[in-house]
Amino acid sequence: MNTVKIKNFKTKMIAHRGLSDIEPENTNASFIAAGNRSYFGIETDIHRTKDGYFVVSHDDSLMRTAGVDINVEESTLAEIQAVTLFDKDGAKDRIDLHPTTLENYIKICKKYEKHSVLELKSEFTDEEIARIIDIIRELDYIDNVTFISFKYDNLTKVRKILPKQSAQFLFRDFSEEILAKLIEDKLDVDICYCNLGKAEIDRFHEAGLTVNAWTVNDAALGEKLAEWGIDYITTNILE
Repeated sequence: MNTVKIKNFKTKMIAHRGLSDIEPENTNASFIAAGNRSYFGIETDIHRTKDGYFVVSHDDSLMRTAGVDINVEESTLAEIQAVTLFDKDGAKDRIDLHPTTLENYIKICKKYEKHSVLELKSEFTDEEIARIIDIIRELDYIDNVTFISFKYDNLTKVRKILPKQSAQFLFRDFSEEILAKLIEDKLDVDICYCNLGKAEIDRFHEAGLTVNAWTVNDAALGEKLAEWGIDYITTNILE
């Protein structure tokens, strides 16, 4: 299995949870698979752990990805990393498939020179946001990170420390209220493709905002969005 190549014009392609149609999502393997291809960036999700680390997981629990009902934020990093994740065929026999950390993810992005698109899943405190930023700074990669979140306050907390940092608000439905808020706070757009057409892309661009669409896996739709001038496409398989 390989990626589906599309004509993406000048659009920057983002590998969603790594190359998650080929390797299990949000694993070092999925990040490396994306790193070895032409993607501009690699997206992932982080939660805090019970003992104060930042671990990569989309869900609050490991049930879907590992068949184990472990709540990420109520468990220690050691407890989480002891779990073997499902392979794409449902097997649990690969010793390399364990939940990874923010540090490992950033190191892989840096090694393969890929932009980090980092989704802040938890409702992080100011202190936790500061520690996330410090971790990335220590790895000398903060200039190559876009922070994204469905939780608006996470992004404003980032901007308190890094006023000019790339940041995108995740949302599903377009509204004038959201647009006005984004313009006011100078935050960019990360919107579901299902509510996005050329008119909306043009409207965001006229407001000076960059636009990312999630999660686009249909080749014809990806090419159409690229033709319309979208800035980023987040995808599991298109390249």
